[in-house]
Amino acid sequence: MNKNSRRNEKNAPTRGKGAKNPLKTLKRLLVYAFSRNKLATAFMVIFVLFSSVTKITATQFVAKIINELSMPVNGISPDMVGIVYPSIIAISAIYLIGSASDFAYNIIMMYIANGTLKKMRDEMFAKMQKLPLKYFDSRTHGDLMSLYTNDVDTMRQLLTQTIPQLISSALTLVAVFVYMVIYSVTLLLVVLAVLIAIIFITKFVAGKSAKYYLTHQIALGGLNGYVEEMTEGQKVIKVFCHEEKARERFKILNDELNESGRKAHKYAFILGPVNNNLGYIQYVLVALVGVMVIAFGGESALLSVYCSALGNGVVGMIIAFLMASRQFNMPVQQVSQQLSAIVMALAGAERIFQMVDTLPEDGGGEVTLTFGENESGKWAWKKPAADGGYEYIPLKGDIRFDDVVFGYTDEKVILNNISLYAKPGQKIAFVGSTGAGKTTITNLINRFYDINSGTITYDGLDIKSIKKDDLRKSLGVVLQDTHLFTGTVMENIRYGRLDATDEECINAAKLANADFFISHLPEGYETKIKGDGANLSQGQRQLLAISRAMVSECPVLILDEATSSIDTRTEKLIEKGMDKLMEGRTVFVIAHRLSTVRNSHAIMVLEHGEIIERGSHEQLLEQKGKYYQLYTGAFELD
Repeated sequence: MNKNSRRNEKNAPTRGKGAKNPLKTLKRLLVYAFSRNKLATAFMVIFVLFSSVTKITATQFVAKIINELSMPVNGISPDMVGIVYPSIIAISAIYLIGSASDFAYNIIMMYIANGTLKKMRDEMFAKMQKLPLKYFDSRTHGDLMSLYTNDVDTMRQLLTQTIPQLISSALTLVAVFVYMVIYSVTLLLVVLAVLIAIIFITKFVAGKSAKYYLTHQIALGGLNGYVEEMTEGQKVIKVFCHEEKARERFKILNDELNESGRKAHKYAFILGPVNNNLGYIQYVLVALVGVMVIAFGGESALLSVYCSALGNGVVGMIIAFLMASRQFNMPVQQVSQQLSAIVMALAGAERIFQMVDTLPEDGGGEVTLTFGENESGKWAWKKPAADGGYEYIPLKGDIRFDDVVFGYTDEKVILNNISLYAKPGQKIAFVGSTGAGKTTITNLINRFYDINSGTITYDGLDIKSIKKDDLRKSLGVVLQDTHLFTGTVMENIRYGRLDATDEECINAAKLANADFFISHLPEGYETKIKGDGANLSQGQRQLLAISRAMVSECPVLILDEATSSIDTRTEKLIEKGMDKLMEGRTVFVIAHRLSTVRNSHAIMVLEHGEIIERGSHEQLLEQKGKYYQLYTGAFELD
């Protein structure tokens, strides 16, 4: 398991628990879906109401037909058949209206559901762009992808099928309940007794299965993350012959997913058979009690009045009540059969709302970056002044750390009392063992993380007073782990500055010595890059990253092992171009190859989060300390 996977395990919701507050999550989801589609929701409720009313109305005509056919002693006459025909036509018309209503509200719910899921994905992705970097450090990519795919998809069935079923069931229950209260309280008590048993069993089973559904969603995200990791690392797996080890780990994760799914669905699948059998028992009990009511004259006065008002006989009404009792139980059974979809959707919705509710990254202060607004007509910081106007501070690239303390967690300090400065146009290099804190310093300049104490200033401004977007626009960064996006080579270079012309992108590539290999690609600068540049060598990918930084024209450059994947010959070829790029710019360089930092104005040697040596190349050699040992080979970097 990789580092991100371990972090994900640590930060994941507690396994074995379902949604913490399912009713609150359901309410929020309903408001989210229906408050945005009020007109469509109103029509949907109307059609569901039509569908529910038709079900109970049809039973009255069935009762009338039964009474008409059961009354004569000498058989059914042609005249009686003619009397029955209107009821048959009425029943057909009622069921036709019910079917049309069912079709209409299902179409409307499909429209509402698709719109809701689209809006949800849009808001999730927009929110993801605003989340701090530490949010992604604590989760695997597969788990995040699971939010957009599995968790969102669980809500599709909830919105398109389950919620309409819940509304229809609620209306049907009310209509049938009123009908049965008017007809027979005694028979209604029989129905309610069985219904209470169904509800009790459903609640018991729901409690047993709900706690496994969130576990199932988390396990699915973990499996997706592992598959993504193994897909990206196939070359490494094959080099070290770890295919069997990878399969074993996958089998463990897959078994966990299977086990959580089995437990989650085991109880839910019990509900259908149990509730169906209880429904049959209720049907028999209602029939027996109904016969007893007729035989012993129970409730005869009310029953006679009601039957006379509707023109139906007692036998027909008993049959109608049996049909109504089935209609009364059927919604409960249908909802119980949707239980697994409800619980899984609520677990997925809770995970999504947790992501949406995560506090976004602090946007920073009020100072912005402008170009051409000040007298010099160049880049400048635009700082609000006390008189309501603005003060323009020229962007020079003067960056200073003053007694900075930082730790990714409160328990572990990474940087301890760091103080340094980089004057405009200076090249500052950081060297030291892995984990010494070199990359962390550059992360703090970008404000990917905020310091625990101390100050970092940029042209005399506390970087906390600068809007993060504007701060990062002034910084050109080449990372050790190069990431290329799906698109053409030209588009990947232009990513450094979206308004750059083709000519500017090509000049940047020439400056980085990337033009030679690009021109030999099948379609040159229009060659499509896929799979994070899988068809390019690591060195070629890094040259494109350098080209991207060059086209950005940023006054400050951060080169984090920018030439680590480039051979010595190529490195020497681009050094001249890099020197041109760095002219007039403040540059921070992190390098293991000490030959690349010899011409730096100052070299900082870090060890365990502290600067133990600083000076130029010649000064550090004279000190014969750690840098001297590194340079002469007496000590090697980890």
